[in-house]
Amino acid sequence: MKTVYDFSVKDMQGNNVSLADYSGKVLLIVNTATGCGFTPQYEQLEEIYKEMKDKGFEILDFPCNQFAGQAPGSDEEIHDFCTIKFGTDFPQFSKIDVNGDQADPLFAFLSNEKPFKTFGKGPKGLMMNKFTKAHNKKFGDKAYIQWNFTKFLVDREGNVVERFEPTVDMEEVKNAVAELLSK
Repeated sequence: MKTVYDFSVKDMQGNNVSLADYSGKVLLIVNTATGCGFTPQYEQLEEIYKEMKDKGFEILDFPCNQFAGQAPGSDEEIHDFCTIKFGTDFPQFSKIDVNGDQADPLFAFLSNEKPFKTFGKGPKGLMMNKFTKAHNKKFGDKAYIQWNFTKFLVDREGNVVERFEPTVDMEEVKNAVAELLSK
């Protein structure tokens, strides 16, 4: 059975990094953007990371510019923005595509393991459902991720156990991470 440990990704310098290097840790894999309405989630992600990193937790950050051009900078510019504005200290990787023919294989795998269901029924969710339905048509059947700040929770064996859309309350994400770390 395939796990996230079967994938390699590029760090900000373009070097290959095997996700097997994170074996035995609980992971939260996130596609991000610096100019999105959900960008303030960086602050909450960093809080969760600081609280739980010593318990075997890592956040893996993958900037993506596919959603309304909301991550337009270079890898270095994005990294500087995140560290200066939000104090992020978790690993950040090279900017990738998460949808379409050039989608990073890791995100295609994650999305196939935990497909999109809904953004929810609240005002944000209803707005996002309508907006992304129109926006993501260009990716056809390869619209794996619906928007920035989609999060995948991975257990210590590399299995994808949960998917959180950007509209999910970050307290729910934090609780799921804590629960998985306690196992």
